[in-house]
Amino acid sequence: MLVGSALAFRAGAFDWRPASVCLVFALLVQIGTNFANDYSDFLKGADREDRQGPRRAVASGLVSARTMAIATGVTFGAAFLAGLSLVLWGGWVLLPIGILSLLFGWAYTAGPYPLAYHGLGDVFVFVFFGLVAVGGTAFVMTHRVDAFALLAATPVGLLAVNILVVNNYRDMETDARAGKRTAVVRFGRGVARFQYMLSFAAAFGVPTVLALVRQSPVLALPLLAVPLALPLVRELAMSSGGAALNALLGKTARALLVFGVLWAAALAVTR
Repeated sequence: MLVGSALAFRAGAFDWRPASVCLVFALLVQIGTNFANDYSDFLKGADREDRQGPRRAVASGLVSARTMAIATGVTFGAAFLAGLSLVLWGGWVLLPIGILSLLFGWAYTAGPYPLAYHGLGDVFVFVFFGLVAVGGTAFVMTHRVDAFALLAATPVGLLAVNILVVNNYRDMETDARAGKRTAVVRFGRGVARFQYMLSFAAAFGVPTVLALVRQSPVLALPLLAVPLALPLVRELAMSSGGAALNALLGKTARALLVFGVLWAAALAVTR
């Protein structure tokens, strides 16, 4: 949301009202998706006693499956209403985008073809956490999405995928036993380590290339986050999985946050 808003500011079209609604919509979709994952993974047996990640609400008995299902529906419903109001600023073209965001949030682990269980989670996280989130936020205010906006969204999507990589790296054994064929289960931890490193390299490569092409050193501002990312690549490379990766999960999310703030600042002050 911050990077998309920076693109709008760069175009002289920033408006705090639709930007705030975009943030509310995104948060509700994220929360609803997490609720849906908690519910569906419990039903499919992916959350077992040997789970290495943080405690899940339904599997641990904190919340009943029925309550979680209701919470999922209510949260997605609130997200739909919030997203519907964005039509006032961005037009009806936003309606199918919002519906698809909700649909794939639910279908990530639910439905007849759960995306995460078929190794497609990485693709859809990149698309919806990167291209759609950044490009959609910018579109609401600028009424257009150009190649530069999609390029600016690419690092955000890549670093969001890295969070998923760490999560699935940690859960490889329990996911495999539950039939959850994530990309890590399909291709192994070696490929996951390479993907993690490559995503960081590509994410930092985008502002580097743009700074050189546009002869604007300010666009290279996100490179200040490189010292934060390098230890994370080494940490994953030395890990064999397990609960110790919960800390790396948080560090990877923090790297995305720092990069995003620096990237938004760089985009906002350049033309």
